[in-house]
Amino acid sequence: MTVAELREGMVAIPGGTFTMGSEAFYPEEAPLRRVKVDPFLIDETPVTNRQFARFVEATGYVTFAEIPPDPKDYPGMLPGMDKAGSLVFRKTRGPVDMGNPGNWWHFEFGADWRHPLGPDSSLDELDLWDHPVVHVAWTDADAYAKWAGKALPTEAEYEYAARGGLEGREYAWGDELAPGGEMMANYWQGLFPFANQCLDGWERTSPVKSFAPNGYGLYDMIANTWEWTADWWSDHGANTDPAKKSGGACCTVSNPRGGQLKDSYDARQPGVHIGRKVLKGGSHLCAENYCQRYRPAARHPEMIDTSTTHIGFRCAVRG
Repeated sequence: MTVAELREGMVAIPGGTFTMGSEAFYPEEAPLRRVKVDPFLIDETPVTNRQFARFVEATGYVTFAEIPPDPKDYPGMLPGMDKAGSLVFRKTRGPVDMGNPGNWWHFEFGADWRHPLGPDSSLDELDLWDHPVVHVAWTDADAYAKWAGKALPTEAEYEYAARGGLEGREYAWGDELAPGGEMMANYWQGLFPFANQCLDGWERTSPVKSFAPNGYGLYDMIANTWEWTADWWSDHGANTDPAKKSGGACCTVSNPRGGQLKDSYDARQPGVHIGRKVLKGGSHLCAENYCQRYRPAARHPEMIDTSTTHIGFRCAVRG
């Protein structure tokens, strides 16, 4: 594919200054701080299974979930766990201990981007070609981005784009989650993890562009799937880039980045500490009674050797 073809469907985001973070929900989103980002391009939708399949066909790439883990890389691995697979969400039959995600997350041998619910499922059977690709670890998203001549967005770029030009609003469309009862994104309606009313029409992921775009013309920046960013996790949104001193919450930070692990990190390299990258946007598993992270300010740390049924990505181009 040509560069022009790979950059089709990208939206130009004007540079600007905005208030990043929130003090109304979770502590890791605070403090409120003024942040400036330079102009950039970003994909109007998450990368779909159809698009990811083109990448795999062109390169022969094998995702992290398709490679059996080496016990040397994971001391203490239980016997029989040295098989390829990924984490799959399974709805529970009723209320469970909400402090134990193991009640609904299950490592399924044979689950990967082609088989999202396990080895007996397929993209054709589930009609998922235009849904966001899932079961991609950070290294898989980064590999796709490099092949496409792009990069993963920074946390600040993602949040700025997700806000769609609205300043200080809790959601990408305003301050009301479901204005007039209208479902604005694919999230969990009902009691997680056992009773999803599906008022938005979807039990799991939805096809991209199923909901209205935000003010910048971007789709699914909120909910549907979490999305990988380029930034290493740091607590409380702290800017740890020594080249850009924030001087505190009173000052504007330009193009902030997260923690200072090396961006050349390879999750497949044995004996190396597994870092965490920032996820943005929330997913279809976010609910009012659990994980209200279907908001631009929401953020979550994720181990980069992890893939699940609710994490995808999109790409950016800067400069």
